[in-house]
Amino acid sequence: MPLLPLASTTAEPTGFTAWVISVMEALGGPGAGLIIAIENVFPPIPSELILPLAGFTASQGNMNVVGAILWTTLGSLLGALVLYWIGAALGRHRTRAIAAKIPLIKIEDIDKTEAWFAKHGVKAVFFGRMIPLFRSFISLPAGIERMKITTFVLFTTLGSLIWNTIFVLAGYFLGENWHLVEQYAGILSKAVVAICALAIVVFIVKRIMRVRQEKQQAGELPTEQFARVDGDDRTDPPTQEIDRLR
Repeated sequence: MPLLPLASTTAEPTGFTAWVISVMEALGGPGAGLIIAIENVFPPIPSELILPLAGFTASQGNMNVVGAILWTTLGSLLGALVLYWIGAALGRHRTRAIAAKIPLIKIEDIDKTEAWFAKHGVKAVFFGRMIPLFRSFISLPAGIERMKITTFVLFTTLGSLIWNTIFVLAGYFLGENWHLVEQYAGILSKAVVAICALAIVVFIVKRIMRVRQEKQQAGELPTEQFARVDGDDRTDPPTQEIDRLR
C-alpha cells in the first residue's frame, strides 16, 4: 500500500498577491519599494503581506535580498514623507480647529497630545514604525508639529529598516511558506486594532459620563441660588417690616 505524501503542494498565488509578485519580478527591488511606498500612504494595504512576498521573490532569485530590504526601506521613507508633508500642510491651527468641532473632543485633549508628542515624539516615530496601523499615521502628527525633518527621516528610516528586515528575511527563509508570516503577523494586527477599539470605547464612555456630570452640576447651582433668593424675598422683607412697625 503506497504512503500518502505528508506535504501538500502550495497553491499558486492569485489576486492581489499575484499582482505584487508580478510587479516585483518585473521591476525587482524598485518594484518592492514602490508598493511599500503606496502601502504607507494607504494603510489598508498590509506591509505584513508585501514584505514577506519581497523576501519570497528574492528567494526565487528574482532580486537580491539585501536590495529588497534597502528598496522597501526607501519606499517606507518616501511614503512616510508624503504623510509628513500632508500633516505639515494641514498645520497645527487647522488641526485644532477641526478637533474642536469633533463631539466629545476638547481643546485640552489636543493640548495634552501636543505636550506628549513634544516630549516623546522621537520615540513615537521610531517605535511607531514597528506597530501595525500606527506605522503610517505616526507621520501625520510629526508633520503637524513640524518635527525637525532630519530627525524624522533618521528615526523613520531606522524603525522601518528593523521592521522591513524582519519580515523580508522571514519570507526569504520560509520560501513557499511565506504566508505563515502573514498569519502570525495578522494576529498582532488584530490585537492592535482590538486595543485601539477598546481605548476608544473607554474614552467615549468616560467623556460622556464627565459631560453628564458637568451638566448636572451646572443645573444644580442655579436651582440652589434661586431657592435661596426666593426664600430671602419671601421671609426676610416681611419680617423686617414687622419689626420696624413694632
